[in-house]
Amino acid sequence: MANDVVLLFAGQGAQQIGMGADLVDAHPLVRQRITEANEILGYDLSRVMFEGPMDELTRTSRCQPALFVHGIICWELLRERLPNLRPVACAGLSLGEFTAHAVAGTFDFATGLRLVAKRGALMEEATNVSAGTMAAMVGGEEEAVRELAAECGVDVANFNAPGQIVLSGSREGIARALEVYPDKGIRVAKELTVAGAYHSRLMQSAQNALVPELAAAQVQTPALPVICNVEARPVVDPDEIRDTLARQVTGSVRWSESMQYLLAQGHRTFLELGPGGVLAGLMRRIDRAATVIRVEDLASLQAALESLPEAAIA
Repeated sequence: MANDVVLLFAGQGAQQIGMGADLVDAHPLVRQRITEANEILGYDLSRVMFEGPMDELTRTSRCQPALFVHGIICWELLRERLPNLRPVACAGLSLGEFTAHAVAGTFDFATGLRLVAKRGALMEEATNVSAGTMAAMVGGEEEAVRELAAECGVDVANFNAPGQIVLSGSREGIARALEVYPDKGIRVAKELTVAGAYHSRLMQSAQNALVPELAAAQVQTPALPVICNVEARPVVDPDEIRDTLARQVTGSVRWSESMQYLLAQGHRTFLELGPGGVLAGLMRRIDRAATVIRVEDLASLQAALESLPEAAIA
């Protein structure tokens, strides 16, 4: 199983100005997808993706649709060049889980984009009223970070990799954590440049409002396993998919555990579809023996075509 390919999709924070710009000229399918996205959203997402400014692209309501669309077009271009490519599973970090489901056929492109746009707008609304933030804890034991979170009244947002855990919550609670983290044996702590306290109780209003949106969406059993963030395992039942996607808004992203699950299945080759290489960096901390091939622009697409193992596209 060493040559089976698993698809990985980026989450918020990976966005870059210019993402997807050179792909538009690569194939009519990409231009079609971008046009479709602009029409569904009712604004020019492509302009934000290609030109910024960064403040606009970083807005949660813009960033999430941008990353979703970029992940989809990267996959569709790759599939067009390698029609025999047969991935064995998908996973996505936070927002990227929606992209993974779209690729797996859980819902179509338009449904996924509408859900992502609604999710982003709801989370942006929640950030505007909650005054929260996030901080990365590096070099500490998981139990120690959990204790720190409980003592400071904040939540554990992301288990990204061994020794890399992110806390999320009120500004007061995070400030307290940044003061006392050495007492827990944590080596480094750093506040993140984010608009709000994602994956924390401060996102509860967004989660509550997303539930009926998911309930109304056409969701079906995915064609290949999708690893959900909150359970770190595949979900296949449509109602369970709706439930886990909703709970993800306030729940912890168990990324490290999700990757360990896939590695335990014998998978060693991963394709990261999205900008920045964030997931490749996390995998280096999780398992250096795994291979992560990135696709984000024409140059990396060509490199991926040349480096994918033959067994994965037979």
